[in-house]
Amino acid sequence: MMTGMPIMGEVMALSTASEPTFGPINRQMSKIADQLSKGYYSFCPGQSWAPSVNLYEAENHYLVCVDLAGVVKEAIDVQVVEQQLILKGSRAVPLRPHPEKAGPEETPSPRFRVHLMEIDHGAFCREVELPDNVMQDHISATYRNGLLWIELPKRG
Repeated sequence: MMTGMPIMGEVMALSTASEPTFGPINRQMSKIADQLSKGYYSFCPGQSWAPSVNLYEAENHYLVCVDLAGVVKEAIDVQVVEQQLILKGSRAVPLRPHPEKAGPEETPSPRFRVHLMEIDHGAFCREVELPDNVMQDHISATYRNGLLWIELPKRG
């Protein structure tokens, strides 16, 4: 696709590629903007990424849903400090599962060249400010299919 753009009275021909030259930089800037839009208080310095969170409210409780696909349940730490729900942990780099080996010989896994890596890995941290009416000593959590569900009962 060719378009004309006036530059000091001249027309310069531009072409659009499927992947812009600065595509990886654009993706990283978008990630930083997303992080900032989640709020200053939900960012933990020194952590590499913050999982996405949904917050719901029902009549008797709040419900927090955290996207932690690929995180081992034992690697998730949930804490409540004052009015903050703090989620910490780590996610390993996703690896291709090995097919079952038929024979006693193990073949080494093939090496891959990375062309695109958008799935965050490494240490994570996310803080969610809790409403004043949460009964902090009755919070429960369930982890299923990569989603962490935290139920926060409301005070009467």
